[in-house]
Amino acid sequence: MTINSICPWAQSDPNMTHYHNTEWGRPSHDDTYLFEMLNLEGAQAGLSWRTILNKREGYRRAFHHFDLDRCAALSESDLEAIREKGEVVRHPQKIKAVKSNALAALKIQEEFGSLSAYFWQFTDHHPIINHRQQSSQIPAQDELSVKVSKDLKKRGFKFVGPVTIYSFLQAIGVIDDHLITCPYHTDHR
Repeated sequence: MTINSICPWAQSDPNMTHYHNTEWGRPSHDDTYLFEMLNLEGAQAGLSWRTILNKREGYRRAFHHFDLDRCAALSESDLEAIREKGEVVRHPQKIKAVKSNALAALKIQEEFGSLSAYFWQFTDHHPIINHRQQSSQIPAQDELSVKVSKDLKKRGFKFVGPVTIYSFLQAIGVIDDHLITCPYHTDHR
């Protein structure tokens, strides 16, 4: 096997390359990061990931760096101000979802001790390391993302369909979908 270059999707833009090389597919157990990625992936629905990465700092400013307590406490007027003036995707339901997701996440922390414990329990706290040769082999969703999506929806989360959750699980390193030829694949780190 020859290690060539980074995954093709990350080669077209410096922000995408940086995200790929420093974050994507690396196991994370930080609740604030997990909450951020869950909401950014939800915001991405119907848009490109490049669009969301370009607005990431705007999201961080608007949503108090994804502090769960502060997001849960956002008022209707706070959410409207974010929609009107924030450097975010201005979809009203996606903006409101951050608050409802924060409220649901706080309940998960009470039940499981952390968001990390909740998400990683689906894989017995071990990453799924795939060995794909081509991007075309990566599914948009799988049984795990369907299962996690259903559970999140039952718990009151918004914008957490199976495709969004598959991307989220990749982002936080529960699923390593770096191509086997990518130097950032788990086997090469």
